[in-house]
Formats: sequence, C-alpha cells, structure tokens
Amino acid sequence: MPVYQYKGRHARTQAVISGERFAASTPALASVLRKEQVNPIFIREKKSKFKLPSLGLKRVSVKELALFSRQFAIMLDAGLPLVQCLEILANQTPNKAFKEILLQILNDVESGTTLSEAMRKHPTAFDDLYTNMVAAGEAGGILDTILKRLTVFAEKIVKLRRAIVSASMYPSIVLTVAAGVIMIILYFAIPIFKTLFEGLDAPLPFVTRFVIGLSNLLKSYILFVLAGVGIVFFGVRSYYKTDSGRMVIDGILLRLPILGDAFRKIAVARFSRTLATLLSSGVSIIEALEITARTAGNSVVQEAILSTRKAIEEGKTLSEPLKSTGIFPSMVTQMVSVGEQTGELDTMLSKVADYYEEEVDATVASLMTIMEPVLMVFLGVIIGGIVISMYLPIFTLISKLSANV
Repeated sequence: MPVYQYKGRHARTQAVISGERFAASTPALASVLRKEQVNPIFIREKKSKFKLPSLGLKRVSVKELALFSRQFAIMLDAGLPLVQCLEILANQTPNKAFKEILLQILNDVESGTTLSEAMRKHPTAFDDLYTNMVAAGEAGGILDTILKRLTVFAEKIVKLRRAIVSASMYPSIVLTVAAGVIMIILYFAIPIFKTLFEGLDAPLPFVTRFVIGLSNLLKSYILFVLAGVGIVFFGVRSYYKTDSGRMVIDGILLRLPILGDAFRKIAVARFSRTLATLLSSGVSIIEALEITARTAGNSVVQEAILSTRKAIEEGKTLSEPLKSTGIFPSMVTQMVSVGEQTGELDTMLSKVADYYEEEVDATVASLMTIMEPVLMVFLGVIIGGIVISMYLPIFTLISKLSANV
C-alpha cells in the first residue's frame, strides 16, 4: 500500500496539519481526512527511495510487542478510541518497520476492518496466538483485558528466551574461544618448540610427539580443517531446517545430560503458559492446542501437542494423551486432570507455568554455577596438558645434565 504526504487545515481550529499515511488512493485518504474534519490542501504520493535489503531486521521483537500491548491496554482502559490509540502508538514507536505496520493497521481499521483481521495481514509482528486472542477480545468486548493478558504472556516468553540463551550461550562461547586458543597454540607456539627439540637431538616423550603431530597436521591442512568446520556447521544448520532433521536434533537436545532437563522445563513452561492464556481468553481447546503446537519451540514437543489435539478430537480428555506422549512430567498431567474435573483448566495451567518458570530460573542458576568450574577445569587440563607436554623434554634434559655434573 503506497504512502501519501498530505497537508490540510482543520475545519474547527483552522490549524495546519501535515503528515504521512498509508492509503489505497488519493481520494481514499481525502475521504479519511474529511471525516477527521481536515480539509486537504494537497495530497501526493511519497516517492520510494532505494533501500538496502532488510536482512530480517523488520521483525518485531517480543519485547516490543509486550510494550505495545501494555500501552495499548492502558489507553483503551482510559477510554481512548481505538483509532486514536493506534495513531499514538505508531507515532511513538522507535522501530520504523513496526511504525509502518501500525499505520497500515490504522488505515485498515479506519476502512472498517476489524483489528484482528488487520493484524493478521502482518504475521511478522502479530502471530496466530496474538490475533486469535485479539479476535476473542473484540467478540467479548474485553479487548483491554486480553491485551493485558498478552502483555503478561509476552513478558514471560521474553524471560524464558533469556533462560534459553543463558543455558546455551555461555558454554558455547567458552568452548569456541577455547578451540580458537588451542588452534593458535598448535599453529604458532608448538613449531617453535619443535625447532628447539630438533636442535637438542634428544628422544621425546609420547605426549610431546603426539602434540607436535597435531601441530604438523594443523599447519599442513589448516584450510581443510576450517573448511570442514564450516561444512559441518552449515550442514547441521541445513539439516535442522528439514522436518526430520528438526525432530532428530530437538530430540537430542531434550536428552542431553545437563542441558536437556532445562530445555524440557522451558518447553513445559511455554506450553502451559500459552495454553492457559488462550483458554482463559475464550479460544476453543482444539484451536488453542494447534496454536500452542506452532509456538512450542521444539518439534518433539510440537508433535506431542498435535497428537494430543487429535486424541481430544476423538473424544479423549486432555490429561490422558498428554501422559501417553512421555514428554510431560506426571505432575503436569495430574494438575491438568484436576483442572478438567473442576472446570478450572486455565487456572491449573497457569499454576503449572508459574511453577516451571521458577524451576527454569533455579535450573539455569544451578547450571551456571556448575558449568563455570567444570569448563575452567576442562580448559585447564587441555591447555595445561599441551604446555606440560612441551616443557617435559626440557625438564628431562635438565635433570640429565644435572646428574652428569
């Protein structure tokens, strides 16, 4: 939809008003301005400038969405009209891409489209969960309440994502730096010792010969080593983009000795929070499970949720198929069963989500406490072993010289 620059005079205050808006055509924008009591002086289409590829930077972050939802809810609760809320939020957001989206939504709403349908046109900002909940809020006349729930949900998702980053980023960075340091030592430092040992013409211990052999291998095939690392990285990445690859890798992540438990708790917390938010907003359980599956973040968990949805369509309760998947702990299925029996499933799921979010925080904190000394010991053993292997022949030679003296 094109952008138009306009200038006009307010019919009541006679103030000159100018700006930019999305519109289907010049007459369409003129009609909208007249409804706002603005008599157009001129309207012209804004010429688009050449732009570099966005490289995916136009996506709206969950944090921005949470802030938008909170401000939107406050404005609606204060009695501001929907169109005015959207205009204010569009003008104050620092994200230019999000501003463009909100202006397009504003134009669609002014044209008579519902808010949820206008949001559905922009899946990079508003996913199915968001639009379905907004639709439920519009239907029930509780849009401000729904937006408050979406705010809480988005803030919880941001917290869970931070937990994922904390659980995986630290060991990844440390191991990557360690691999780089080891390669630098083998490529630059070990050849110096090799030249020294050749001058001494003395027998070398096995450990020293092994490290020198690694250094020779690295120097001779450094390009092949780097190419191999790159091929493995991009190969795994490409494999993960396939359905079967995602299932395999996500299954491995859930079975990891240390991190697997944290990833499983994160998946359970996300599932419980998403499903509870949707059910409390009036979305049917079949539709809620489908949306929850798409936002699970793990294909193994996604398949488990979809199989549960299928079982419910066949007439089973929620707790039975959840238990049979083997993904969800017994405490979750028991709480779900109680919620079904008491008619408070959304409340029980919220309690499960609260519990597992606290568990995630505790697990991640414990992992950081354990990983730091373990990684330091690992690096100390590897790098210390290389250093000792190089100095061991020198110590042996000094001992022999001291004995001869």
